[in-house]
Amino acid sequence: MKIGIATDDQINIAQHFGRTLGFVIVDIENGNIGEKEYRKNTYSNHMQGRDHEHGEHGHSHTSILEALKDCNVVLARGMGRRIYDDLRSVNIESMITDKITVDAALEAYLAGTLVDNPDKGCVH
Repeated sequence: MKIGIATDDQINIAQHFGRTLGFVIVDIENGNIGEKEYRKNTYSNHMQGRDHEHGEHGHSHTSILEALKDCNVVLARGMGRRIYDDLRSVNIESMITDKITVDAALEAYLAGTLVDNPDKGCVH
């Protein structure tokens, strides 16, 4: 299983999924934290300077979904409702957490105590 965590500094969880500088991708093996990888966010429209490039249904999340397709779960401290739902539509569990650090969120997720706060997402 892999967990992708939006982060600007690889320590703290980013406030906004689409504007994060990157993602820590964590392998979970037998309930234990395995290898970690960092992927720079070159995928989201926000990071490509296309905040206002919208089609009929808003901007496309295709590239970010493709970049995280090997993840089972994605965590952030905030994200738009569309990406939250888009992740879930491709069987990636999306969670908005109050946890501040990557390590605290991982520990809570593995313990089964991480709370998802979808009402704290932003609308744009």
